Amino acid sequence: MTGRVRLTARGVSALVLGALLAGLGGWWRYPGVAAFGAALVLLVVAAVVSVVVPAPVRAERTVRPRTVHRLGTCTGTLSLTSTSRRLPVRLDAVDLIGGTPIGIEVPALAPGEESSVDYPVPTTRRGVLAIGPLELRRPGLAGLAGARMSLGEVTDVRVVPRVLPVRGLPAGVRRGHVGADERVERGGTDLVGLREYVAGDDLRRLHWATSARTGVLMVREDADPARPHLAVLLDDRAAVHPDADGFEDAVETAASLLTAAVAGGHPVRLMSASGGVELEVPAGALSDDTALAALADIQPVSGVDGLLPVPVRDLDVVAVISGVGADQASLLLEAGRASVGVVLVVDPAAAAPSAHAVGGALVLTGSRVEDLVALWDTVVAR
Repeated sequence: MTGRVRLTARGVSALVLGALLAGLGGWWRYPGVAAFGAALVLLVVAAVVSVVVPAPVRAERTVRPRTVHRLGTCTGTLSLTSTSRRLPVRLDAVDLIGGTPIGIEVPALAPGEESSVDYPVPTTRRGVLAIGPLELRRPGLAGLAGARMSLGEVTDVRVVPRVLPVRGLPAGVRRGHVGADERVERGGTDLVGLREYVAGDDLRRLHWATSARTGVLMVREDADPARPHLAVLLDDRAAVHPDADGFEDAVETAASLLTAAVAGGHPVRLMSASGGVELEVPAGALSDDTALAALADIQPVSGVDGLLPVPVRDLDVVAVISGVGADQASLLLEAGRASVGVVLVVDPAAAAPSAHAVGGALVLTGSRVEDLVALWDTVVAR
């Protein structure tokens, strides 16, 4: 290992002191003082020489996993192999994680020894966490000098919101057809669209009238009334979240509801009040990675007034997630448009979780995401 060689603070002090003693001893004709000063200077030179020679070691750093839930386990692994045949190799390591240097204890490597060191990567903040570059440090003789080398490129780890288990969505609340007010109860299907036939489609789902009119085989796209649409409207206005932890709870509430809906095969729409996030996850999607990635990057936005309206086709189950500083009238107005409308309010000062109905919507209030999820399971998804 080669790299930048520099004197430590101790080495600089020893060099200055040695030069001063050697000079004064020679000037005043004190051979003992001059010899001591010269010895200090030579010791510093020897320390520099000891780290100029490349260290006989191979190093590799890996980080797993590359996507992790907040407060989840993420581990960096430093793998070292000594190529020395006689002498042990002693190194220190420092990794830069999110701009903060983290020291890594590296054991001395015997000749030919291979060793791996695991160290935790903190995942307390959402977003993209830059890890690296890792710096290997080789101490010189008596700690008077050292060599440093940067290892590897910067690795990005995406920290997505925590996901708490949620029972699911209420069944049997899909609308009869797009824009209609009547509800379809359990049983049957709801025609929501048509698409071209592809090999393997069930022939019983062919829509013959449209196929005859267009000359192209068209297949019905039906929605099971037991699998309603879920629309999550996350209020990301900075003014309604006076507490930063409260906004984290709001984001994790949204992530928990979305994950449960996708796992249940429901179509999902995620929206933010500012309009910065708006995406759909179709029914039957294998994962909610896209939604979680969007929630990983979302931050409170200043200067935004009002809420974006939820599209009519998604007004089956609407969850409006906001903070204690919001005007509940506007939240209730948006949630009240849905078959099942729920307003979830994060109030860090709430003494106990509470649930009550206002008009055609439910209002759930809790100080933490755990409280809101428990209320959802008890009151909504029963």
